[in-house]
Amino acid sequence: MAGAQSQAMLEKMELRQSYRNVWHTDLTNAVAADLPWCCLSLWCGPCVSYMLRRRALYNDMSRYVCCAGYMPCSGKCGESQCPEVCLATEVFCCFGNSVASTRFLLQDEFNIQTTQCDNCIIAFMFFLQQLACICSLVACIVGNSELSEVAHVISCMSNLVYWTVCSCMQTQHKVEMDKRDGTLNTMSAPPMQQMSRW
Repeated sequence: MAGAQSQAMLEKMELRQSYRNVWHTDLTNAVAADLPWCCLSLWCGPCVSYMLRRRALYNDMSRYVCCAGYMPCSGKCGESQCPEVCLATEVFCCFGNSVASTRFLLQDEFNIQTTQCDNCIIAFMFFLQQLACICSLVACIVGNSELSEVAHVISCMSNLVYWTVCSCMQTQHKVEMDKRDGTLNTMSAPPMQQMSRW
C-alpha cells in the first residue's frame, strides 16, 4: 500500500512539471501584489494558512484531508470526524507542510507550474535551513564558542528567509484564489476625462 502511494506521489510530481499555467504573481512580486496580506501572513502565518486552506477547499471542510493528501499521514488523522480541529493542528504543528500542501493543491487544480525563480528561492530557503542545522551540530560537537555564534547567525538568517518565503507563498496563494473567485483587485489608470466647455 505504501509503495503504491509513493508511486502515485511520484507520478503527481512528474505531472506537475508539465503544467503550463503560471502563478498570477511570482514570489518576488508577492509583496507588491498584496502588501497587507503579506504582512498578515508574516506575523500570523498559521492563522493565514488555516484561512487559505479552507478557501482552497471552497469552504467545504468535508473535502479536507491532512496535508491535502500529499504526506504519509494524510487520511490517518481522523480528519472526517473533526476537520476543523485537524486543520488547526496541521497549521500550528506542521506549518511548513501546510503551506506547501496548499500550494500543491492549487497547482494541481489550476495546472500551475513553479517558475525557475520560485524554485531558486525555495531551494535557497532549504539550503539555509540545512546549513544552519549542520553548523549547529558541528558547533555542538566541537564546543567552539565562535563557531556556535556563527551557527546562531546562520540559524537567524535561515528563520528570516523561511518566514519571508512562507508569507510570500501565502500571498501568492491568496492572489491566485482572488483570481479564481473573481475578487482580484487589479488597479488600472482611470479613463481619460475631457473637460466640458460651457
